[in-house]
Amino acid sequence: MTLKPAALAASFALTATSAVALEAVSFGTNWVPQAEHGGYYQAVADGTYEACGLDVTIVPGGPQVNNRALLMAGKVDFHMAGNLLLPFSAVEQGIPIKVVAAHFQKEPQVILTHPGKVGSFEELKTLPKLFIGDNGYQSYYQWMITEFGFTAEQRVPYTFNPAPFIADPESGQQGYVTSEPFAIEREGGFKPDIFVIADAGFNTYATLVETMQATIDEKPEVVKCFVEGSAIGWANYLYGDPTPGNALIQEQNPEMSSEQIAYSIEMMKEFGIVDSGDSLELGIGAMTDATITSFYDKMVDSGVIAEGLDLSQVYTLDFANTGAALPVKKTLLGE
Repeated sequence: MTLKPAALAASFALTATSAVALEAVSFGTNWVPQAEHGGYYQAVADGTYEACGLDVTIVPGGPQVNNRALLMAGKVDFHMAGNLLLPFSAVEQGIPIKVVAAHFQKEPQVILTHPGKVGSFEELKTLPKLFIGDNGYQSYYQWMITEFGFTAEQRVPYTFNPAPFIADPESGQQGYVTSEPFAIEREGGFKPDIFVIADAGFNTYATLVETMQATIDEKPEVVKCFVEGSAIGWANYLYGDPTPGNALIQEQNPEMSSEQIAYSIEMMKEFGIVDSGDSLELGIGAMTDATITSFYDKMVDSGVIAEGLDLSQVYTLDFANTGAALPVKKTLLGE
């Protein structure tokens, strides 16, 4: 497969030596193939992982797939976690899983409203009805109650059907910035207003790469290649030609339309989902102690996570902050 020169150079720089035979590793995602996983598919398609010695198989998730259980059972080598709450929970349970990179700087969760109904995130609490799913209610909505004064009474269970929201102009609805606004424009005939919970202070990293502590101990060079190769894949996917990654996505998920993919890429870039905050200086995939500690403190204050967690068991910064994707990004943007 052909690599862009910038990606090729950066990929070979991931490790000083590469094995003659590629090491086979697997990465379990948390949902079906989509643009929100595009950087990983790009790194497979354009040879970035191969350039540092890995033969990567992406194992798609889905409603009936538990790739996290496969990670703990040793059936996959890496897993995609939605945000930091699952790794916090793993440490509470004594499970030796550790986060090694964060390829979304922002949680892509949003609250949507009909156009012009409210002017700010805080004003969402004036709406009589918010459609929020069970997971959201138990996590970020508890933070919204604590931080802004939202109420449990406002919350109506969200069944992942936008019809009730579309029919009720006085309501709001949860969604992913890359997905639900697109569906509502198609089905409802209007462009919803978007309020990103990350921009309101829900500052978890998302689309995390986690692996077992044993993998870090026994194969640090594999972890390094996967983390840095993924970051380069994301840089190429967002700032270069995403066609190779998109082709693999649609091969594995033929129901994923080109229009949806293009919309998702546009929204990830517009809202800085992958590349903003810490990653602007440290590179895609970056994490910092300050951000993780800040989010943990908010979850403790909201009653979502117990106090006293040893955060050193949650993550490591040994692989995420090398800036491997920065030269690729600069070259692709002509900087």
